[in-house]
Parts: sequence; structure tokens; C-alpha cells
Amino acid sequence: MPKAEAPAPLVLLGQVVGAHGVRGAVKIRSFTQEPTDIAAYGPLRDKAGSRSFKLRVLGVARGNVLATVSGVADRDAAEAMRGLELFVARASLPPPDEDEYYLADLVGLSAVRSDGSTFGRVAAVHDFGAGTLLEVEREGAGSLLLPFNRACVPVVDPSAGRVVVEPPESLLSAAAAEDSEPADPPEGA
Repeated sequence: MPKAEAPAPLVLLGQVVGAHGVRGAVKIRSFTQEPTDIAAYGPLRDKAGSRSFKLRVLGVARGNVLATVSGVADRDAAEAMRGLELFVARASLPPPDEDEYYLADLVGLSAVRSDGSTFGRVAAVHDFGAGTLLEVEREGAGSLLLPFNRACVPVVDPSAGRVVVEPPESLLSAAAAEDSEPADPPEGA
């Protein structure tokens, strides 16, 4: 039996944050370097890859891209899209310039200390609004969220398959204390 091909990796380009007007336009928080480029890479998809969305950018207002979506003709349909994450296949994006990378390309890289010792593997890249964080899974020690800045992540080398991490000692101490806490006893024990 032939192996099923792995789905193409997807990159999050934006998220619908609400409706705009009464004719079905949407407001999108764009994560592209130039916000209006969100429509430049072809149709976007939902996370499952099961639905496709063709955008036509109308402009930018208050930091959000205003766009129409083919097949969305009224405010109710636009409002139903609120929260929808919009993805594109990684292969649709242009190659990054030298010394640049896509955050999505960091997932899966080895995380090593400056002395070369293994620290873990990048599991995810998060941005909750206060700055980008790398989630690093550590074998037998749980995950750790590191600020993605030069102090904590001084070297990013996707071509070598690694990032160098230097977590603050206070963060490591807190994580060690958390990892050593006993699990909650079962109810009724």
C-alpha cells in the first residue's frame, strides 16, 4: 500500500477579526511584513486545508487589512468568519533573503546551548501580543517558553537546523521547581 503524502506545511498569514460594513467585507489582522501582501500568495486556506478563500484587498484601517472574500456577500457571513485563521502553503512564499527566515521554519529546529549541549527542540512559535516566544520542548523536563530576543536566542541558523538558546537562570529555576512539584493527588485520596 503506497504511503500517503504528508500535507504541505502551512504558514499562518492572518486572522479575521471582524466584519466591515454591510456588504460582506472583513477586517484581517495580517502577519505579513507588508500587511496588504496577505492576498499576494494566492488563495488562503483554513487550518485544516479544507476551505479556500480568495481575497481582494480594499485598503488598511486602524492597522487591519480590509478585504472582500469571494462568496461572502453580507455582514452576517463576514461576521461568521471572525476568528478564522488564514494560511498559505509554505511553498507559496518566496524564499527568505540571506540572514532572514520565516518564524514557521523555526519549528522542529534543535535548541542547543552555546556550549553545544542539547537543550531541546522548538515546538512552536507564539505571539500573544507582548512579544514573540519560542516554545522549547525539553526531554523529560516539559516545555519552556523563551522570549525570542537576542539575549535568550542569540543565534538562529535554520540551514544548520538549530537555534542557540541562553535562558535566564531565573527562568530555568522556576521551570525546575515547577517540574519537581508533585502531581495533584486523585480526588478522594
